[in-house]
Amino acid sequence: MVRPDKITAVEDISSRFQGSTAAVVTEYRGLTMAQLTTLRRSLGDTATYRVAKNTLVKRAADDAGVTGIESLLVGPTAIAFITGEPVDAAKALRDFAKANQGLVIKGGYMDGRALTVAEVNQLADLESREVLLAKLAGAMKGTMAKAAGLFAAPASQVARLAQALADKRAEEGGAEAPAATSSDDAAPADAES
Repeated sequence: MVRPDKITAVEDISSRFQGSTAAVVTEYRGLTMAQLTTLRRSLGDTATYRVAKNTLVKRAADDAGVTGIESLLVGPTAIAFITGEPVDAAKALRDFAKANQGLVIKGGYMDGRALTVAEVNQLADLESREVLLAKLAGAMKGTMAKAAGLFAAPASQVARLAQALADKRAEEGGAEAPAATSSDDAAPADAES
């Protein structure tokens, strides 16, 4: 007979799979409760770290439509259900695993497919969403500044051309006036001759 606490646990894990953006499967062999508490705190509010029995996780994964993680469910298993940014939680798990040999990342699940350990590490190597958005904004600002410069260039060229034309006319106008008076002065001298 199935116990009600196991049914509740399966339903809870299944709902966590459905409500998360990603999940990272780990082995926590040898970690103390204090270390697990530290790990939970390092994950922050965007992830929940839950220790669960493999059989319950398999049933919950089937109920949630999660496939491909069955091979990861061997030995003592704990899953980080990530509801926020997957990059931040993957970094926290990777950094904790480097400092504590008892935590082993087995793989994960994101965007409808299972992730290998290497893919989880690649996810952890990415920059956070805020950093990427800041870089994108900087690139867009630079592009907009270039575009503004290109759009302003023809107008400034026309203004410089108009000024140069005005300067040239002023020069020619100033040069023609004395030439006209000297030719008038020269005409009577020719007439006298």
